[in-house]
Amino acid sequence: MWRDLRYRLGGFIRLRMRRSLSRTLAAASSCAVVQEATLRRILRLNATSRFSRLHGLHRVNNPTELRRALPICGYDVFESAIVEMRQGDQAALLGEHNRLLMFALTSGTTASTKFIPVTRSFLGDYRRGWQNWGIRAFDAHSSLHRSQIVMLCSAHDKQHTPSGIPCGSISGLAQSMQSVAVRAMYSIPHDVVRVDDPLEKLRLSALFAVADPHVGMVTTANPSTLVQFAQFMEGEPDALLKHLCDGMLPETGGLPQRVRLRMASRLRRRRMRGRQLRDLVNRHGKLTPRLVWPGLSLLAVWTGGSVAGYLPLLRQLYGDVPLRDHGLSASEGRMTIPLEDETDSGLLDIESHFFEFVPEEEWGSESPTVLLAHELEVGRSYFILLTTSSGLTRYDIHDVVQCTGFLGTTPMLRFLHKGAHVSSLTGEKLTESQVVAAVSSVLAGDACAPAFSVTPCWGDPPGYLLLLESALAGRVGLVEDVEQALQCQNMEYAEKRRSGRLAPLGVQVIPDGTFARLARDRQQGPGGTAEQYKHPFLFSRLGFWDEFQARYLSVEN
Repeated sequence: MWRDLRYRLGGFIRLRMRRSLSRTLAAASSCAVVQEATLRRILRLNATSRFSRLHGLHRVNNPTELRRALPICGYDVFESAIVEMRQGDQAALLGEHNRLLMFALTSGTTASTKFIPVTRSFLGDYRRGWQNWGIRAFDAHSSLHRSQIVMLCSAHDKQHTPSGIPCGSISGLAQSMQSVAVRAMYSIPHDVVRVDDPLEKLRLSALFAVADPHVGMVTTANPSTLVQFAQFMEGEPDALLKHLCDGMLPETGGLPQRVRLRMASRLRRRRMRGRQLRDLVNRHGKLTPRLVWPGLSLLAVWTGGSVAGYLPLLRQLYGDVPLRDHGLSASEGRMTIPLEDETDSGLLDIESHFFEFVPEEEWGSESPTVLLAHELEVGRSYFILLTTSSGLTRYDIHDVVQCTGFLGTTPMLRFLHKGAHVSSLTGEKLTESQVVAAVSSVLAGDACAPAFSVTPCWGDPPGYLLLLESALAGRVGLVEDVEQALQCQNMEYAEKRRSGRLAPLGVQVIPDGTFARLARDRQQGPGGTAEQYKHPFLFSRLGFWDEFQARYLSVEN
């Protein structure tokens, strides 16, 4: 009954969201005009910052002037300004009226963590993009308007800078700012994000999720998280039901007593639900998402790039439920808005950020072609550059996208993979430099010789394999020490390992000289030269290991 009332009361909000979506779709017919206006808005917003003044960005009015003022940038270009911002000096990168809310944490291309500024204007763009995505998805599945949402995310304030600015997940910030009415749509209390231990957090999330019989959508960024969530639900039904039937929270560290009492009060109201689920277990022998939530209508996750390997298992665990891609998004910005189910292609969000593109085959050249969004070609692949209201300008996010078509003059894009020398199976964004630093620290510098590489390997869960020629393989405890060093190098790799979404690092000893054979083969290929060849310490492409075994390690060879 209350869900029907909520639906009627939410009519005005839905009308406003549909108008926003209509404006976004209409803007797609004027991509070049909208993008130039977006660029001017962003640059004016931060025109008073020292970074803007230093590079003359306050005088830039169009894309041509932007390219003259600033080259393509990596995180290192902004790092010193961000360090000053972490100390409380917002003017280093942001305009005086562009309020800093938090830093999103993500892996860096070196050993250090990246701190990505999130401003109020950036958050407004981020939320508008999600609202456009949401109203399109909800109207396509009308039952969602009267159902609940299971959302898995992390806290926005896992830590704080010396000046007190919170650092964590931008999705956690967006959720923390929801109204009471909107927060009531979510099955899992927001307080759960404050649990640090991954297993405890998973247990609490599953407990509140199964307690709600009216779930229509389950959402998180990475499908590996939903796989783990369903497997936990199936693997520990008795423990979940005991807590639910007793109306008692499991022991959980890190939660204040008042928060525990509030959550326990919410759980006690669901005891009858515990008896219903006990009947399901008695009849079927397990709890599955389809049994627990018969009204489940949509799974919302990333579906492109390497994470597509999770989709068959996801369907096996959740049943024949439609999938809607989140769109290409990262801490640095939200880039695309998928408009339909079962596709990883989405409309470029031209009202939020200014975008530039470099053809994939030209990446790394001294003077690559730089294209605007309306200049892309269907079927071609590009590196994508962002200029955002959080101060990042011509920022290389190191993502490769493919143009799949156009809506009006605005491209539809799908994510292909991280750029060269980066691998990301579950969002960890492991880089070649991190691999080299980790192995070198364990082998005291000897690892600089091209006698090792790391490659991704698919599995349940997936993980990485350290390939060692036998000359380096004699050290006791080598793989364990490299694993620890990788976790120190990359916070997201460490988090995925702690939560079980990545398998422990494996090791494979290969014959001495194998990498020399690989080098000869690559140098003899089209465009290969001995002078330009660089040994790949990280193979980022999923499937490489199978090809490597067949070519270099099979009995026939």
